[in-house]
Amino acid sequence: MSITPSHAELDAARFIKERVRTVENWPQPGVQFRDITTILQDRRALRMLIDLFVQRYIDENVNVIAGMDARGFIIGPILAYELSLGFVPIRKKGKLPYKTLEQSYELEYGRATVEIHEDACKPGDRVVIVDDLVATGGTMMAGKILIERLGAEVVEAAAIIDLPDLGGSKLLRENGVPLYTVCEFSGH
Repeated sequence: MSITPSHAELDAARFIKERVRTVENWPQPGVQFRDITTILQDRRALRMLIDLFVQRYIDENVNVIAGMDARGFIIGPILAYELSLGFVPIRKKGKLPYKTLEQSYELEYGRATVEIHEDACKPGDRVVIVDDLVATGGTMMAGKILIERLGAEVVEAAAIIDLPDLGGSKLLRENGVPLYTVCEFSGH
């Protein structure tokens, strides 16, 4: 899915990027945490963000939005609602009440496991995975693996922010996952 952004989309992306707060040395020294809560607090930025995602997927043959724990749970359901689609949460291990599949992955600071309900997607479903940002790509890759284990197809991964220096966007693309991000930040 290759779409050349319009001037309006580029202006919206710039507007959104300007509203991302950088928190120095959090959660550990040397890390620049990219905080999206400032986007969520700004009604215009939030509307522009959701509109960018809606315009990207409105004409695509997508029938499920999957959100990664936890900030994908903020944007994902809004996007699913706007597109009249279902929403599927991919949660940290031990948080879903029904039968699940699990997938472990490497984090920037360790290892984690996410789960999906075994009936969350059907074979043939076309899914967009949503999260706030792409760092190492481990979370999105784990989501992709889980969705494919259910027989569904990942059409694209979508995030507000790409941190390309951490290699996640490259990892996703090298593993056949198309990726759309609104903006990017260099450095950690």
